[in-house]
This record gives sequence, C-alpha cells and structure tokens, in this order.
Amino acid sequence: MRNESIRYLIVPGWQGSPDDHWQSHWQNNLPNSARVEQADWLTPRREDWVAALAEAIDADSTPVILIAHSLGCITVAHWAAAAPLQALRQVRGALLVAPADVERPACAPALRNFAPIPTHLLPFPSQVVSADNDAAVSAPRALELARHWGAEAGILAGAGHINVKSGHHRWEQGFAYLYRLQNRMEHHALRRA
Repeated sequence: MRNESIRYLIVPGWQGSPDDHWQSHWQNNLPNSARVEQADWLTPRREDWVAALAEAIDADSTPVILIAHSLGCITVAHWAAAAPLQALRQVRGALLVAPADVERPACAPALRNFAPIPTHLLPFPSQVVSADNDAAVSAPRALELARHWGAEAGILAGAGHINVKSGHHRWEQGFAYLYRLQNRMEHHALRRA
C-alpha cells in the first residue's frame, strides 16, 4: 500500500478552518491534499455539506484519506451512511477529530439539522481523537460514537475542541494518530488481499 498514491481530503467543521488551524497547516504540508469547500460555512445544511464531500471524493479516482474536524466528522458519517459502494471503496480511512455532538442539548441551533448522528459501522478504518474537556462532545459520548463507527479512540487530556481556540495550531501530536490510522489501513488491506 505504501506504493499506492493517496489523496488527503481535509473536511473542516462549522465556520471552516482558518489559516492558523491545524487542518490548514496539514493541508499545506501533506502531499496531494485538498480541502472540501462548503458554499455556506455559517449556516450549514446537512444535504449540502454531504453533497460537497461526495463531490470532492468523486473529483479524482485516487484513493482518499479523510481528515475531518468537528461537524466535518458528522458530515463524514452521514456521507458514509448513504454513499454508493464504489465511492465507499475509494476512501481508505478517516481521521475524525473532535466530532461535534449535534444531539447534545447545548448544541447550536444552526447544527441541529445534522441530527441524528448515524451510528452505522464505517466501512473503512477510522480513528476518533477527542478531549476530556471538549464543550462540543463529552469524552463518554466521543467513545460511544467511536464504538458505533468501529473506530479506534484516543482521548486527550485538556485539549479542548482541538482547534485554534484551544491552542492547536500545527498540532504535531495529531500526526501520530494519522500514522496509526495508516498502519491500520495497511493491515486492513492485507486482510482483504
């Protein structure tokens, strides 16, 4: 699999990822990476966000690793629940960072149309990374989502929403989770071969 060309697709959350967000730094540093652009970052509509993700995946036949943050993680789950088999096969893995719990009582009204969160197993290896003090998702809820999705889970101490506000600009530590995911992808590919 190391010889296979991989495209990294950055899937930002609500309000997008600014230039100093780790997703922007990763996009600038990972080879063959692109960002899913949404028409409306402030008042997201689930159907539109899922369609934009589908379009970005379909734009190129190269295998994809999704790198999602917050509402982007929930967008990935919705896409995976309805995507055609050929598109699902194109995704080799997903790094799902700080998934936003759009079902929580304190969720912003603009995000509630993303509920309910799909609880199907994701058909590709995935890694959830969250924090024990994220206002957008409790650690137990992040672990529950990971279990539903069949993902490995990592809970960071005191990392907040793993965004600029919580001090995560380059987030070098995150690459360890990406490498871990890529190792799982290789094992998954070998089992299927």
